[in-house]
Amino acid sequence: MRAGDVVDCHVLVIGSGGAGVRAAIEAARYGETVLVSKTIAGKGGCTPMAEGGYNAVLRQEDSCEIHYEDTLRGGAFLNEPDLVRILVKESPQRIDDLIRWGAVFDFSNECELPQRPFGGQRFPRTCYAGDRTGHEMMMTLIERFDSSGATKMEEVTVIDLLKEGDRVIGAFALDENGDPIVITADSTILATGGGARVYDISTNSSSGTGDGFAMGYRAGAELIDMEMVQFHPTGAVYPYDARGRLITEAVRGEGGVLKNALGERFMKRYDPVRMELSTRDVVSRAIATEIANGRGTPHGGVFLDITHLPREQIETRLPVMLEQFLTFGVDIRTQPMEVAPTAHHIMGGLKITSDCSTTVPGLFACGETSGGVQGANRLGGNALAETQVFGKRAGEFAGQKEKRVKRIDPAQVSQVQARIESFFCGTENPARVRKELQCAMWQGAGIFRDEPGLKDALATAERLLRAPIQAISPAGVAECCIVRNMCLTSRLICRSALIRPESRGADMRVDIVQNWDAEHSPYGHTYISEHREGIVRHGVIA
Repeated sequence: MRAGDVVDCHVLVIGSGGAGVRAAIEAARYGETVLVSKTIAGKGGCTPMAEGGYNAVLRQEDSCEIHYEDTLRGGAFLNEPDLVRILVKESPQRIDDLIRWGAVFDFSNECELPQRPFGGQRFPRTCYAGDRTGHEMMMTLIERFDSSGATKMEEVTVIDLLKEGDRVIGAFALDENGDPIVITADSTILATGGGARVYDISTNSSSGTGDGFAMGYRAGAELIDMEMVQFHPTGAVYPYDARGRLITEAVRGEGGVLKNALGERFMKRYDPVRMELSTRDVVSRAIATEIANGRGTPHGGVFLDITHLPREQIETRLPVMLEQFLTFGVDIRTQPMEVAPTAHHIMGGLKITSDCSTTVPGLFACGETSGGVQGANRLGGNALAETQVFGKRAGEFAGQKEKRVKRIDPAQVSQVQARIESFFCGTENPARVRKELQCAMWQGAGIFRDEPGLKDALATAERLLRAPIQAISPAGVAECCIVRNMCLTSRLICRSALIRPESRGADMRVDIVQNWDAEHSPYGHTYISEHREGIVRHGVIA
């Protein structure tokens, strides 16, 4: 590797979504910071696609304690309490940052931030910018980043972390031509987002491939609760190439109702108190059950109806939804939408402390790449808040670490180069491997799970992890590495699901009978690393 291909910095941030950009802004206050994005910064990832809103306690009748309780209850009491307290306490401060930096959220005539109701929450606390909240946040963050002094490296794919002994000291990457780059850093932050693209139908952008989970695992980090995959209740079901596209929870927050093909408002069977504003795991299972029992729509979904709402409300508060469905030939002002569950968010991830440190020295994680904040089921509106609260914390604490002399191990570089070379000798099309994996995960590790299905999905993931994937050009090597990451992330999900001997939150096991509810479960986090795996029981590692 040429000397000119080595980049040195104080803080390396991998990922350019809401958490990564916020981390880089903060880290830049402490020293030279490099942000690496495999897409165009601010354009890829899930944050710019997030439509619904940002949770923050802003009203006197609401409180951080109530937000804390709602988050724990929604997360089936699997959340890390200390992390949740940080989330609810600091999210109002972080939305103030965004507004001060120029973010245009909706304001009332009284110059207050209006807040819409979201599922599983006792008070309306979700702030919004129409149904373009994530996009507005990202544009503001990118503008702030551009004046922070940090450096961007775009269309560069990080393929593995670089270590010196037990410590992470940077990463290996490939540019858009497949040429190698080594980046050394005193602190490295993984903010690569989630991995719901391992499923056949998903809301995630093409970059949601689990890279951070896989790289952290290979570097020796411990991950928790990887079995907890949230299926958003309302994804588009047609046309075919739009399957899974997110229909924001804001639609239900504005008063949308769910009906089956018989015209029944069926949520009264599953949660007669909260109805459509029940938690996402409950609503997803309700919709899946209605479809499985033959009460689905012609396109294999259920109806989401807002035709009873004033046209002005739809046009001003749900403009993206209106525009999106008009392109499908559906006017949601006069016609119901057809929706079905879609893979959306991974609540598990790298185990972190309150300063976003992982179990590996020199490595930090934030956003969807980390675990513990959202528990077994995320409340809508908490993810955007998490990106800002923990993005800032990761950047701050990583930036405060001391500067070090980094020594690159030539053997590590040789191992990566050997892996790259092996792809040119491969025989399997990476697109075929990806599709087989996605179908296996959808069938075996979806909304409803059992042991045989999980074992089938696990066997497929492990077999494909060993498949000789082929790169037909240097530029194709990054794709091969990403597909390998998807296979490893799928393995982590399935292994963790088999470790947990209960149904809880998003992990619904139809083959397990239990006599406890989530609040009184004898089990805690699942954990998995290269060195060990298991589950915490009664506070004791089993």
